[in-house]
Amino acid sequence: MQTLTPPPANTSANELIDTQIIRRKTRPVPVGDVIIGGGAPVVVQSMINEDTLDIDGSVAGIRRLHEIGCEIVRVTVPSMAHAKALATIKEKLAATYQVVPLVADVHHNGMKIALEVAKHVDKVRINPGLYVFEKPSDSRTEYTQAEFDAIGEKIRETLEPLVISLRDQNKAMRIGVNHGSLAERMLFTYGDTPEGMVESALEFIRICESLNFHNLIISLKASRVPVMLAAYRLMAQRMDQLGMAYPLHLGVTEAGDGEYGRIKSTAGIGTLLAEGIGDTIRVSLTEAPEKEIPVCYSILQALGLRKTMVEYVACPSCGRTLFNLEEVLHRVREATSHLTGLDIAVMGCIVNGPGEMADADYGYVGKTPGYISLYRGREEIKRVPEEEGVVELINLIKGDGRWVEPGS
Repeated sequence: MQTLTPPPANTSANELIDTQIIRRKTRPVPVGDVIIGGGAPVVVQSMINEDTLDIDGSVAGIRRLHEIGCEIVRVTVPSMAHAKALATIKEKLAATYQVVPLVADVHHNGMKIALEVAKHVDKVRINPGLYVFEKPSDSRTEYTQAEFDAIGEKIRETLEPLVISLRDQNKAMRIGVNHGSLAERMLFTYGDTPEGMVESALEFIRICESLNFHNLIISLKASRVPVMLAAYRLMAQRMDQLGMAYPLHLGVTEAGDGEYGRIKSTAGIGTLLAEGIGDTIRVSLTEAPEKEIPVCYSILQALGLRKTMVEYVACPSCGRTLFNLEEVLHRVREATSHLTGLDIAVMGCIVNGPGEMADADYGYVGKTPGYISLYRGREEIKRVPEEEGVVELINLIKGDGRWVEPGS
């Protein structure tokens, strides 16, 4: 498994160690005009919660997500009517907005639905645990190899037409395993474990590969972060052993809402991304889908994987602070948050200020009571009265040609 590269054993204390995340090498998979994997930036996804039969509502929901940075949008397709509705949704999007990469979510014996919807979307997501229904038996204690293989053959027969359709259209498939919906024979064979999740995905991957189809993205989601981490790590390890390089879609399923939902998602997604694992992400919140996108970009920005907004560096404040740090940070953020690609530091005193903000593009530092020192990088540019600090910071950015007007 290729993750962060450790320093060589003979690295001296004063040699610089690379602080960049070394991403696991994966094959590029096209989803419409977006590439997942292959070294492309980590892609942000979400899912509308409108009924796909509601054409206008679905078009509006997809557009809202795409306008705020969601690069691929997923819709649910529980019936043939929903699958056919996607043709109209796609046409209306193109006519009234623009083409948006779309993914269809297909569950529960969905071969006919999947074949129909494959005509209209860029990627089809299937759940191996639900794609071929296995009726559970209370009296069962094991699966014989013959029974296991017979169901595997049934899966192949059901999956093959969809694979061929997607292959011939150069479209993509996500093999989306969920910890909470493993097939019964996987549960009996491997237990309710990350190993069962990985083997479930590998079974479907092998069918696809046997049909010369490789536009695959894999996910192994769980609602418990330790299970999710173990499953993705094991999947990356197994793929490396088998010579596979499929991109991974990261997510903590059913993360909930509010602060804890965000922390839980960040703990799972951020940990794996820091290890170099993951090519596309979705933060699953029990809130409006639009609330997911800022969390995705915050995770990616914090790890240095994408730069989509201003990075603010600010000290936590202490007795040395020479101004109301929380209030000033709010004013600076309010004035500059529409910019992209800048690091701006707001530091309360001279003790840590210049050192802690050395990597920032601009610094706003309290050095003496009533006055603010403005920095460009490590260089102090000017000292101004505190009440003029934010305006003069903006003037400094403008003078460097790095300012854009809000909304432009």
